[in-house]
Amino acid sequence: MQEPRQSLEPVYESRLPGSLARAKRWLVAHHMTLMAIADTPHSIALGSAIGIFFGFTPLYPLKTLLSIAVAWVCRCNKIAAAIAVTVHDVAIWAMPAIYLAEYQLGCWSLHRPPAQRVHFRQFGLHDYMHWHVFSRVVWPTFWPAFVGSLFLAIPSAIVIYFLMRLLISRARTLQKTD
Repeated sequence: MQEPRQSLEPVYESRLPGSLARAKRWLVAHHMTLMAIADTPHSIALGSAIGIFFGFTPLYPLKTLLSIAVAWVCRCNKIAAAIAVTVHDVAIWAMPAIYLAEYQLGCWSLHRPPAQRVHFRQFGLHDYMHWHVFSRVVWPTFWPAFVGSLFLAIPSAIVIYFLMRLLISRARTLQKTD
C-alpha cells in the first residue's frame, strides 16, 4: 500500500474567526479577479475608483448600476467598477457609522440643522406612495448625506486609483519577468 504524498508547501491555517476568514478569502479572490482583467492598468484603476466613489454615496439601490454607467461613459473597465462597489459594501462593516458621519458633515457644510428624528410608525403603508412623504422624510436627509459623502468619496477614489494602478502595473511587470 502506497502512502499519500505530502505537499512540500506548508499549510497555513487562518487565525481569523470563520466568518472573517471567509470574508478574507472572498476579498483575495476578487482582488485576483481585478488583477487578471485583460485591460490597461489605467482602465482597471479608474473603474475601481469609480466603484469606490459610488460605494460611499447614499444611492443605495443604484450604486452598482451608476458605477457601471459612469465607467462606460468614461471608457474604463465596467467589471472593475462593479467589483469595487461590491467589495466596498462587503468589506466596510462600519458603513452605518460612516453614513451617519457623512450626513452630519453634509448638514454642517450646508449650514442646516440635522433633521428631527422621524418615527416611521406615524406613517401607514399607503403614505409611502405619496410624494409629500418623500419630500418631508427622505429628501431632507438624502441631500446632506450625499453632500457629506463627497468629502469621503472623492479622496478615497483618488487614493484607490493610484493604489490600484501601482499594484496592477507592478504585478504585470513581475509576470513579464518570470
